[in-house]
Amino acid sequence: MSLIIGLLVILIIAVLMVIFSTRLLMSAISLAVTSIIVTLLMFRLNSPLAAVFELSICAGLITVIFITTISFVKPVAEEELLITWKRRLKKYIALPVILIVVGLVISFLLKPMVLALPPVLQETNVAYTLWNIRQVDIIGQAIILLVGVFGIVVLFREGQNK
Repeated sequence: MSLIIGLLVILIIAVLMVIFSTRLLMSAISLAVTSIIVTLLMFRLNSPLAAVFELSICAGLITVIFITTISFVKPVAEEELLITWKRRLKKYIALPVILIVVGLVISFLLKPMVLALPPVLQETNVAYTLWNIRQVDIIGQAIILLVGVFGIVVLFREGQNK
């Protein structure tokens, strides 16, 4: 249980870095860290299939697309970054407190319901589940990966032509 709480604390820190970072590249990397922490939480909560998809699509493909796109954006002056940071700070200053309060309220409300749930039957063979039961998911993920690769190739070609 303490591992999950530690991961949630790291997750909140990473999310705050995504929100408050004035640099796009740092925000993209923080978003990837957020996805990795969510993946670890999913594995810890016995949801390996969702974790694999989270890791491959969100932490992998989406991060590559963001970083590639950021490489084509012109840099912003330090004064603009400071103004943006101050505006975000004013806008989201209460966010950590609100998240903690909402998390505590939800945990107290849902705890009796979670304790009343029957034990979950776990599929021990992930390969069998992926290749025999969830084939459509695998095909969908392969298509998404191919579209992402195609998009990156198009972005690089346009960048070289300019």
